[in-house]
Amino acid sequence: MAITGGCLCGAVRYSSTSQPIAARSCWCRLCQYLGTGNATVNVCFTKADVTITGVTTDYPSTADSGNRMHRRFCPKCGTSLFSEAEARPHLIFIRGGTLDDTEIAKPGATIWVKEAPSWACINETLPKHNGQPPPVA
Repeated sequence: MAITGGCLCGAVRYSSTSQPIAARSCWCRLCQYLGTGNATVNVCFTKADVTITGVTTDYPSTADSGNRMHRRFCPKCGTSLFSEAEARPHLIFIRGGTLDDTEIAKPGATIWVKEAPSWACINETLPKHNGQPPPVA
């Protein structure tokens, strides 16, 4: 069964024929911008298994990890949808809130906790990493 999702206005839709590889909450400073002050929840998929319909806009930048990233969003409604690292072109990270079934986005770890503000709600039952953990498969 395909995993599906899309942006707020529906102009961009996606589906994956494979299950997620990993899901993490990220408190890096850049993700705080994307998450309007909160962490983002990012779900990793094999890029070859993901089909995207609609037009996205790319915002390239360098992450705190040093990775050159491409963050893609819907140009109509502004919904942040995807991140891709040039160092791992076979993977795509989908923003958890854009999944049709957000239960799929249950994080398995929290990363970049050293960047989190003092008021951050961090799940103490999950593994925590002060910075960037080793890459997923």
